[in-house]
Amino acid sequence: MKIYLATGNKNKKKEMCELLPEHTILIPSDEGIEFDPDETGTTFYENSLIKARTLYDIVHCPVIADDSGICVDALGGAPGIFSSRYAGPDFMHGKPDGTKISQEEQNIFLIQQTNEAIKNGNLPKGAYLHGERSCHYTCAMVMYCGTDRLFVAQETFEGALIDDISKQAGNGGFGYDPIVFLPEFNKTVAELTADEKNAISHRGKAVRALKRIIDQM
Repeated sequence: MKIYLATGNKNKKKEMCELLPEHTILIPSDEGIEFDPDETGTTFYENSLIKARTLYDIVHCPVIADDSGICVDALGGAPGIFSSRYAGPDFMHGKPDGTKISQEEQNIFLIQQTNEAIKNGNLPKGAYLHGERSCHYTCAMVMYCGTDRLFVAQETFEGALIDDISKQAGNGGFGYDPIVFLPEFNKTVAELTADEKNAISHRGKAVRALKRIIDQM
């Protein structure tokens, strides 16, 4: 089956091809399609639906869209849906002019902001799976097959934020992966192999939930 992935991120395409090898996965740029919808949702699900519906209206083929991000418990779940735009404590939802800082700067800011929150003891109440530095990725994934026909899966992937940028490790994955430590593996997400990550990640779990539906279509 030909399935469009509503993203411009080639790393996400690579992961999706690994997870759905029996299907043809295309992203808009593969066919010269300009695709940059306004993600005005207030949740991961709302943003994924916006992207899926927008691309479907262009290609009229099944579309998978996901919205994902890192949620730090000590920061009340921030940066969350603003993970790609996060630019430090002064610009939690992104810079007003829309420019983005480098991933390295994002990683440094997130560690520093988390350290400050823990130091000040200004922590939200709640369950901290891996202590005060507990964090998780969230992925809301939508497969959109037409008006009023869609399927949704939302999953998480738990870890702990490292306490200093000097401890970042690994060349795999992308985004915040080098600074998210997995106690059960004694390594960061970026140190996992592709197969290891896909087996336990938020995106991997969401894809497998949708795959069971796709296989029956």
